[in-house]
Amino acid sequence: MGPAVTAPRSDALVFFGATGDLAYKKVFPALQSLVARGLLDGPIVGVSRGGWTLERLRERARESVEANGGADPVALPRLLAQLGYVEGDYGSPGTFSALRRELGNAERPLHYMAIPQDMFEVVVRGIAESGCGRGARLVLEKPFGRDLASARRLSEALHLQFKEQDVFRIDHYLGKEAVQNLVYFRFANTFLEPIWNRRYVESVQITFAERIGIEGRGAFYDRAGAIRDVVQNHVLQVISNVGMEPPPGSHDTETLRDEKVKVLKAMAPPDPAQVVRGQYDGYLGEKGVERGSTTETFAAMELAVNTWRWEGVPFYLRAGKRLAQNRTEVIARLRRPPPVTGVGFAPNLVRFRLGPEFVIGLAANVREPGGDPHELELIAAHDHDGADPNPYAELLGDALRGETYRFARQDYVEEAWRILDPVVADGGRPAPYEPGSWGPERSEQLVPGGWVEPPPFKNGAAR
Repeated sequence: MGPAVTAPRSDALVFFGATGDLAYKKVFPALQSLVARGLLDGPIVGVSRGGWTLERLRERARESVEANGGADPVALPRLLAQLGYVEGDYGSPGTFSALRRELGNAERPLHYMAIPQDMFEVVVRGIAESGCGRGARLVLEKPFGRDLASARRLSEALHLQFKEQDVFRIDHYLGKEAVQNLVYFRFANTFLEPIWNRRYVESVQITFAERIGIEGRGAFYDRAGAIRDVVQNHVLQVISNVGMEPPPGSHDTETLRDEKVKVLKAMAPPDPAQVVRGQYDGYLGEKGVERGSTTETFAAMELAVNTWRWEGVPFYLRAGKRLAQNRTEVIARLRRPPPVTGVGFAPNLVRFRLGPEFVIGLAANVREPGGDPHELELIAAHDHDGADPNPYAELLGDALRGETYRFARQDYVEEAWRILDPVVADGGRPAPYEPGSWGPERSEQLVPGGWVEPPPFKNGAAR
């Protein structure tokens, strides 16, 4: 979603952290896709502090694409031919002088930071002082700060060298087709708009559930936790997409982003009594996790969007690791119809499942043979069967074109931290929960009427 972009396309791509895990799992497959689509035909330069060579980096790229989707017989050789390598300390001016030479005649490079956040300022300074920042764009990996104060300090440091329009804060979740489909479905279908407000919607539930644990990322995850890792970015992005108003006028990119920011501005920090933090049994034994850690692997809370459309409608969210299903879902519970001749009815539900498949559902009341009331969910499902575009390729492609819609703007990031700062500062011992469950028992008490727990769906059928 978003208008055509007229800004000049970046003519080179530099990725810092070229020998790291993120580059192996995500970046090289995305680069192959961009080369295949003709979006990246200039220099591609990897930068790293580890003792590598260009040949070793090329072999790493080959191994990466073969292990993550397969090698394209045409695009991979082109990627390897375009690939260059610079080794050196990020704090050394010589590293960036070498980078400038490697970029050759490129005038508009895109610099992608696949590195820890505490290195962002050092690298940005080196880019600027070496001349590599002229005409450049900057892509940053989340998280963007650890709280509101650090997010502001980081943005101030970036803006000394880059304009906000040239800073792209990447969240791979926003590259997923289903997340974009949620916005598209809302505004492209007239039948939803009349009921998408406080008059008809009683509450909204958002679930971001993962079966997996921390998958060897203990040292990183223990400093982040569920709130910093997914609630502050992924989950609040979903709330913005659910709650935003249709943009007025020309639908330009910044107007669309304005509407998302307005949703967060209308939200206050949650009541501490309406926040549940949990930690799965066994987390403290994970490699890299500090002894006695109080980091949460599960979070649930009630939020309110205090706009005319949503005043009085609670938004319940939960996110966590080692839960019962892999599921990302939005459920709007509609107001219950009054009983007829003594027969009560269940509330209707509108469902958007955003992963692993895209599902639109409508739960309705029907009459069983014999007259008994029965709930029936009408399901429309779109399973991509692995054809979902590579989110990193989609987002890096947008950044190369200067398309900002799927990236977080500074004011959006600051509003998100404003909402969640009191929660991450609260700390305390999280409640334990069993792996494979839906989190701590108190989470179930957070939602009047309970969380909606339907069976999973595949191609419109329960499974």
